[in-house]
Amino acid sequence: MSITQNYKLNIIQWYPGHIAKAEKNLKEQLKRVDVIFEVRDGRIPLATNHPQIPEWVGTKKRILVLNRVDMILPEVRSLWINWFKKQQETVYFTNAQSGQGITALFKAAQAAGIELNKRRQDRGMLPRPVRAVVIGFPNVGKSALINRLLGKRVVESAARPGVTRQLRWVRISDDLELLDAPGVIPARLDNQAAGVKLAICDDIGEASYDNQLIAAAFVDIINELQETYPELLPPNPLLSRYNLDSIIHTGEEYLHSLAEHRYKGDIERCARQIITDYRKGFLGAIPLELPQS
Repeated sequence: MSITQNYKLNIIQWYPGHIAKAEKNLKEQLKRVDVIFEVRDGRIPLATNHPQIPEWVGTKKRILVLNRVDMILPEVRSLWINWFKKQQETVYFTNAQSGQGITALFKAAQAAGIELNKRRQDRGMLPRPVRAVVIGFPNVGKSALINRLLGKRVVESAARPGVTRQLRWVRISDDLELLDAPGVIPARLDNQAAGVKLAICDDIGEASYDNQLIAAAFVDIINELQETYPELLPPNPLLSRYNLDSIIHTGEEYLHSLAEHRYKGDIERCARQIITDYRKGFLGAIPLELPQS
């Protein structure tokens, strides 16, 4: 199954200087790393898939994490588990805010450490802590995840992309050292539909998109989901929140109608409110992507 929309959105290529620099440093540090935690946004696991990660990972152990599991329904989670299984991938679901799924992640890292040190022992080398790195797009919850693994707040995390600017090593336990890396995004976002979803989920910088276009695109995605897979999202999320049904409108029409209905015709304010309400979970658990069959 797929959710497809053709958006003619001129999303600015958001590739700030600090990201390019971070990527260069990250590639250097990856030579010293044993395990890679790749963190994606559970609402958009495909859009937050960085195309170069397989090349960076090479033969190293990779642990795939879908964060924000609280923002999708259990039925959606099951679909992704099955889909990734078909790709020969085990996926770990987490909610870094509440700590859900962190224990399983810690155990996966420990298992990788045991494997590593067995190989070292076989070569007559002394055991050492496993070195792991957490990588992924900006704002997918990497720093919050590290804080959960540590059990205390040592890494600054905030609900905006680009908070982590430096690469830094954090000692999790005697067995595990973790590298907190800034978010990395592809130098080009060729897939505009993926770019739209990144913008809706706040996984790229605000300077790179137009709120009104993004909000209208979001409404179009909701409408398509309601028509095709209503069981995978809360019933009538926009109607329930704003007392105005979206299904009879295009996203753009809905934005104008809702602005008249609630915001004295202020379309920009209306667009910002819709996007904010989605990001804060006020519209319920809504995926923006489903597995492609």
